[in-house]
Amino acid sequence: MKKLINDVDNVVVDSLRGLAAAHPELHVDLEHRIVYRGAEPVPGKVGVLSGGGSGHEPLHGGYVGVGMLDAAVAGEVFTSPTPDLVAEATTHVDGGSGVLHIVKNYTGDVMNFEMAAELAAAESDVRVETVVVADDVAVEDSLYTAGRRGVGGTVFVEKLAGAAAEAGRDLDAVVAVARRVADNVRSMGVALTSCTVPAAGKPTFDLPADEIELGIGIHGEPGRKRVPMTNAGQIADALIDPILGDLDFTGGPVFAMVNGMGGTPLSELYIMYADVVERLTARGVTIARNLVGNYITSLDMAGCSLTLLRADDDLLGLWDAPVHTPALSWGR
Repeated sequence: MKKLINDVDNVVVDSLRGLAAAHPELHVDLEHRIVYRGAEPVPGKVGVLSGGGSGHEPLHGGYVGVGMLDAAVAGEVFTSPTPDLVAEATTHVDGGSGVLHIVKNYTGDVMNFEMAAELAAAESDVRVETVVVADDVAVEDSLYTAGRRGVGGTVFVEKLAGAAAEAGRDLDAVVAVARRVADNVRSMGVALTSCTVPAAGKPTFDLPADEIELGIGIHGEPGRKRVPMTNAGQIADALIDPILGDLDFTGGPVFAMVNGMGGTPLSELYIMYADVVERLTARGVTIARNLVGNYITSLDMAGCSLTLLRADDDLLGLWDAPVHTPALSWGR
């Protein structure tokens, strides 16, 4: 294993030290591995909080800032943060208008965030609402989930709910935006290689050089099937077909994200995006906004995922609203 680390036991904290040094506008609690937008909550604003196992950077800490998350709680690599830390972050970001938890659909995350919401309500009388993201069309159940996994759609939920909160909408309205996004977003991924968890020191699974895994999870969970390696266009078809088979994306604007899993060059992601656009256009899908790059990764895995979200005028406006985080930044 070759990685730019000092100690396998301190990977998460060392990474957060770097985040804090690079982005002094953030308030980073290294002891509890929580990234905050600031030292104090924004008075009167709905707090928006997410988190989960590390290893998916820039998700979630890279999305903390104006117009997106108020805090992100980092667990160990591929391990959910504990309920007490999530509860601590929840009470910290409550500006008096309640807090939204955005949770990827993994059993540990769902359970720990649920317990954290109960703790925060009991100890600090904070109203907490939760939206679970379950956008992966690849498999219905996996090693870590009951139901579909939460993957790339999480980025859209965090941005759009964060913009709604920044605009001053109340908790019920912010939750409604988050749920509308979660209900209308779908994803599918492909792995060209396994990832290597630092503490394990070896690839999570064996994938022959001439094969790829369709529908892989962001923790290395098995996908739908293994097939021979092929070209970008055919891989684009293999990602598009299950998504369009699950939800109709014609008849209105669509957000599209081609996301790298951590080990794929940007040049290859642009090749994939060109093929995705060509194929979606031919099938009557109109892309209004896009992201191409590494937004929710699986350490050093080579591969990519495709996420599509049905949009409307409200969501387009929320997407275009200013955001200033380490990983997403635009607008004044």
